[in-house]
Amino acid sequence: MEEGQLSKEDIRESVIKRIRRMPADELAEKYKKIEEQLFGFANFLESRIVLFYIEKPGEVKGRDIVDRSYHYNKIVVLPAFDPATHTMRLLKVDDPRKDLKKGPRGILEPDPKKCNTVPIECIDIAIIPGIAYDEKGGRIGSGDGYYDRLIPELAATTRKVALSLEDQIVTLVPMESHDRYVDIVISEKRVIYKI
Repeated sequence: MEEGQLSKEDIRESVIKRIRRMPADELAEKYKKIEEQLFGFANFLESRIVLFYIEKPGEVKGRDIVDRSYHYNKIVVLPAFDPATHTMRLLKVDDPRKDLKKGPRGILEPDPKKCNTVPIECIDIAIIPGIAYDEKGGRIGSGDGYYDRLIPELAATTRKVALSLEDQIVTLVPMESHDRYVDIVISEKRVIYKI
């Protein structure tokens, strides 16, 4: 069966298996190249307030990028998830060593007692996680829909950027009416602008 005919779940499983089979040193090298692409990307360099993520399995590692962003004087914003309402709060993180705690999804997220809320319209660039992408900006996330609900709320001028291994880029992501596209996909080899 062609990738374009596979279900989202089939694509998600296939991509995660591909990533897990990759040797750790090769994967680390690819993540470093993606990081370098991002830190050389004009939209990122010109931004002040950046929405990041802490990765779940299958997503490009985000923690090193978050840590490095402080050296570029970025205001770092991370989501705190509410599984009961399937929503997220965007919180400013001043020190990831002190301001993060394990959240309800089992990943690190900002502690609302230590971090202030950032209005969504203040985000200059949003780094959107995912497991698979296509060249048109189609995206398959973890399946919870958090980012499909967030993307339409972002300002039209906010760049929606995905970080992806080339191995996560597929021929076609089957998009449904509630799914949202990213504007740009940055891999270890190229920067893809939504066409």
